[in-house]
Amino acid sequence: MKTLIANGTIVTAERTYRGDILVDGEKIADIADSFPGAVAGRVIDATGMLLMPGGIDVHTHLDMPFGGTTSSDNFETGTRAAAFGGTTTLVDFAIQPKGTKMRDALDTWWKKADGRATIDYGLHMIVTDLGEAGLEDMDSLVDEGVASFKLFMAYPGVLMVDDATIFKAMKRTAKNGALICMHAENGGVIDVIVQQALAEGKTAPIYHAMTRPTTAEAEAVHRAIALSEMAGTPVYIVHLSSEDALNQVREARDRGVPVFAETCPQYLLLSVEELARPNFEGAKYVFTPPLREKHNLPKLWEGLKHDHLQVVSTDHCPFCFADQKALGKDNFTKIPNGGPGVENRLQLIHHHGVNEGRIGLNRFVELVSTTPAKIFGLYPRKGAIAIGSDADIVVWDPNADHLISAQTHHMRVDYSMFEGFRVKGNARIVISRGETIVENGSFHGRAGRGAYLRRTARGGAWK
Repeated sequence: MKTLIANGTIVTAERTYRGDILVDGEKIADIADSFPGAVAGRVIDATGMLLMPGGIDVHTHLDMPFGGTTSSDNFETGTRAAAFGGTTTLVDFAIQPKGTKMRDALDTWWKKADGRATIDYGLHMIVTDLGEAGLEDMDSLVDEGVASFKLFMAYPGVLMVDDATIFKAMKRTAKNGALICMHAENGGVIDVIVQQALAEGKTAPIYHAMTRPTTAEAEAVHRAIALSEMAGTPVYIVHLSSEDALNQVREARDRGVPVFAETCPQYLLLSVEELARPNFEGAKYVFTPPLREKHNLPKLWEGLKHDHLQVVSTDHCPFCFADQKALGKDNFTKIPNGGPGVENRLQLIHHHGVNEGRIGLNRFVELVSTTPAKIFGLYPRKGAIAIGSDADIVVWDPNADHLISAQTHHMRVDYSMFEGFRVKGNARIVISRGETIVENGSFHGRAGRGAYLRRTARGGAWK
């Protein structure tokens, strides 16, 4: 059945204009000033609404083992929550255990998602061990549509790899066209600071932030960029959190270096004071990199406005407060790192970005949908309102009032990092590949309808 979305205002990364959208099957069939109502079996009246490409969250951790537990959202609950917030595609991280093949990790994550995902998804691969055949493994994963690999400069003994491994991986992606994503913190130095803090009896959640200085992030960002320059390949910095780190990205981009970076709503809206909450409540805000001093927040917003930062993702990695965060009650290093946010990304960035005049509507769409699609090999299938693109469309009500709360959110976690935040603007109808999956607060999708996306290596953002 064809669907006509009529009387709305189309918002893309490039322009805003009045238009109707005709959907046929899974694709956008046509866009025009108007169509006769008889062309479609269903007509959605979008008067007063914005019509935007579905959100794309390129940084999530669903059903992920970490710190002796597993993130509380699986591919069904996490993608369902994402849909309620207007996100129709996400890219999650598969993790290669040390001593194993990357293809085995890919199979494991496919099994996690198969039959559960309610929206379309892609996968990055976290590389922990190149081994003897690791470089060839990277090539074979690119053939499977895994067009990006994440490496860690943090978490020694668990996920961290040395500079030689990073350089080898980067040299390989210079050939196979994939993109290296870097978690940039100086993990060795941070580990020394952490051990000093524990020896001094400093075990509360606030010390998670106090032991991870912004200089450790900035140094690692600088080093990651230098390695990428030597390897002759682009690099993407994940969850950038501080002005010090942003300065490194801006300086490199000013020199013409193909470096890209994302930030997250928590780094734009929350600060280190959250970790000092009494009664262990600060543990809700333990994730890495940590929250920073308030003076960093406006600098990151400026980075988004001026394209020093290109993407807003969530790093959605929820752990329940009552029985998971509590694992670190007596030692902040035992608190599972991560927080929930996949449902609220568009709401928060629209309200605090567009409504408060920090960014325009077109830049909003660019940050949360179009540029992620371009960088990670999904464009123009995703991230666009264009003829032939997937009909991933959000009918956005710019005047809808919404109170963010754990009492009403759909993420499978017992708290919200943004509890009590009131936002103006929310998804009224969410369409994924032509199918209405959310409408007026009700879910109409189903587990397993989400498709795995084979992404194209060497996305268009740096061509």
